[in-house]
Amino acid sequence: HKPTYESMQKSLEAMKAHCLNNGVTDISMPRIGCGLDGLQWEKVSAILEEVFDNTDIKITVYSL
Repeated sequence: HKPTYESMQKSLEAMKAHCLNNGVTDISMPRIGCGLDGLQWEKVSAILEEVFDNTDIKITVYSL
């Protein structure tokens, strides 16, 4: 199944919890959900910023 913005937010919240519980301070990722899955990067980026706001977790997003 393709992700929705709601399922993307839930997944990112789970990722944040994992990072905080395990001392992860840096994440590198592609523009998740935005290729074949068809989500818009502007919306996904806003969700990322909202979920990881008020943390010290550094997120690097790369494009191929």
